[in-house]
Amino acid sequence: MDEHEIRELLGNVYAGRLSRRAFVRTMVGLGLTVPLASELLASAGVAQAQTRAIATPAKRGGGGPLKALWWDAPNMLNPLLAVGLKDWNACSLFYEPLVWFDPQANMMPALAREVPSVKNGGVAKDGVSVTWKLKPGVSWHDGKPFTASDVVFNWEYTAAPATGSPAVGVYRNVKQVEALDPLTVKFVFTQPTPYWLMTGAIIPRHIFEAYKGAKSRESPNNLRPVGSGPYRFVDFKPGDLLKAEINSTYHVANRPFFDTVEIKGGGDAVSAARAVLQTGEYDYAAEVGNVEDDVLLRLEQGGKGKVVIAFGGRITHVQLNQSDPWTEVDGERSSVKSVHPFLTDPAVRGALALLVDRAEIQEQILGRMGQVTPNFISAPERFRSKSTRWEFSIDKANQMLDAGGWKRGADGVRARDGKRLKILFQTATNSAAQKMQAVIKQAAAKAGIEIELKAVSPSSFTSSDPANPDTYTHFYADLQLITYVMGPPDPERLLRVFTSWEVAQKENNWQKFNV
Repeated sequence: MDEHEIRELLGNVYAGRLSRRAFVRTMVGLGLTVPLASELLASAGVAQAQTRAIATPAKRGGGGPLKALWWDAPNMLNPLLAVGLKDWNACSLFYEPLVWFDPQANMMPALAREVPSVKNGGVAKDGVSVTWKLKPGVSWHDGKPFTASDVVFNWEYTAAPATGSPAVGVYRNVKQVEALDPLTVKFVFTQPTPYWLMTGAIIPRHIFEAYKGAKSRESPNNLRPVGSGPYRFVDFKPGDLLKAEINSTYHVANRPFFDTVEIKGGGDAVSAARAVLQTGEYDYAAEVGNVEDDVLLRLEQGGKGKVVIAFGGRITHVQLNQSDPWTEVDGERSSVKSVHPFLTDPAVRGALALLVDRAEIQEQILGRMGQVTPNFISAPERFRSKSTRWEFSIDKANQMLDAGGWKRGADGVRARDGKRLKILFQTATNSAAQKMQAVIKQAAAKAGIEIELKAVSPSSFTSSDPANPDTYTHFYADLQLITYVMGPPDPERLLRVFTSWEVAQKENNWQKFNV
């Protein structure tokens, strides 16, 4: 077992996927002593078993105000038009799905009365249909009842090409969605479908029906949500401030706890962490996982808060543009009709893969906040490959480029057929992300690849605005560092980002995910 495999095991212990006892037993089997195995656990911050208290609320409300700081501020509150985590997180205050997932990736009813199965008759034995029983007594925030018609509408709205919803690919093999009665809805597929959870957050028909199709962006409720969730909308200034108040008629007993929620946006991840951990100005800071761990450890010493770490299916990775971001085709850069001048060359792609020092990034920048993985699918554990490997080798990268005919010039930068290996590498503005870029740039320079770094404001990078050329879905660069969110814990939903029907381009307002 090599160093990387041991680090992966330690990460599994920290995340709760492997017991401390099982880790020690494995290390002893490799010839280590129990005290040495315990030292390894201690160095990784898992010397003591971690427990999590589960509170059972006795009443709704009473928690006072919750002040949260999301440095990557939301700017869209329609979950079916949003393309970034910041917006989906904000939408979850107001909108709900049919089911949630527990930490073991099991479905838990939300707006559904029960999870469909073959046993309860919800899943057809031939796999071509699924019938959902909806929870009775659920109302939208304006008092209108939630019914099967709303679920049907979410299919109609999302599947209409003119709507421009990034979720359209989810419904690709859905033949029909029909309301059998006010609380029963049936999905019929074009073929047997093993992953049959189509819907995410549900929006109401009576609010959005007039804006299905080409008028989807004109709805005032894209910024004024009317949902079924635990909080009601109060006020929203995109990119700045979001206010919500408790939903006194929420359909889940004794929830939610906080009476009001205020989400302040802007700034950066370090400032957000400081405002909770050191100054205590805010109660909660979201998305600080890319802050260097040594910074968070120092801030925690302020005693005002703590860092809570959990690992799921998010993957931070480097994307290589296969289209040409510098040539315009039919009025569009990075067009699917174009080909990148050198990133389609296996020698260049292979060399770049060898130049990402994952171990240094994890150890020197992320610490507790990251786990090295060679897999795009890392969770749930049952889907994670045990045979995949990664490697960092500047020597092998040089050999690969030499063999590919890329020769160094007088300035040390490689070229072939008049094309220089000069690359623009972009990501969202974040201190840890910029350090990751720098690590990769430094290694690439030793292999004869020149990299120019670009940092884009997070509010622009993950914006759903089709007129913004700096969004990650436009991809007007050669490389970009980005974190993808797995969402539902079945690989099919995440892996659709590699399918041709998910190509983000001008004709769909760059609202899809294959960039």
